[in-house]
Amino acid sequence: MMERNYKYRGDLRSTTLPEMLHTIHRTRVPGVIEARRGEIVKQVWVKDGDVIHAASNDREDSLGAYLERTRRLEPKDLAAAEALRQASHRRLGELLVERGLLSPAAIHEAIREQNEAIVWSLFAWPEGEVTFSLGGELPPGVVRILIPMRQVILHGIRRAPDAKPLVAQLGRRETVFAPSYTVADLIEIALDEVELKLLRLVNGRRNLYELCTQGPLTPAENGKLVYAYHLLQLVRLAAPEDGVIKIKLKTE
Repeated sequence: MMERNYKYRGDLRSTTLPEMLHTIHRTRVPGVIEARRGEIVKQVWVKDGDVIHAASNDREDSLGAYLERTRRLEPKDLAAAEALRQASHRRLGELLVERGLLSPAAIHEAIREQNEAIVWSLFAWPEGEVTFSLGGELPPGVVRILIPMRQVILHGIRRAPDAKPLVAQLGRRETVFAPSYTVADLIEIALDEVELKLLRLVNGRRNLYELCTQGPLTPAENGKLVYAYHLLQLVRLAAPEDGVIKIKLKTE
């Protein structure tokens, strides 16, 4: 990959992955996100700002390993299919369908979950280099999925093992936030009831500490969500007038 093809390059030690993904999402151009840590390389294909496929050279991220972990197949059936895959150089999913071991729908569901697991795993990396290169066609024969990037960012942040570096991006505990979302935003990001409950606590008067301690989850989980809301522009830093209750007096 030529250096001139890079649209974005970042280091996870200095920039959080959600911020990188948000930057990539705003460009809305097709490309490939590549995350590298040591010998492990994971790739995420993006089109129109959304994830359409993910791959990894880590054996634990393979479809076979995922099917084994989730017990979709008997071990002997999976082992036989893996042996046939290695001998024929064909895709495991196709072989499982042809042998009647899993339905096409079951394979598609498993591939989607496997792709999601690869993406979510990146949010646990404390270090590594991330690049985004323009273009990049999907390898032939791979199954295309679709995960909206804003959902990727939200769910990835919720899975991040350490809230501290994320919450630190929000400023002091006295920082006050005001709502800035639309209902369309909430539907697109697919907030659940708990996430929505915390978001509705943001009113232009509560500060970061209050949101973290009064929210429906643990302070750390609440803090991660507030960080996600701010990054996704569902909330903004409050202006002085946001917390003021205005009373209109009727005059004769």
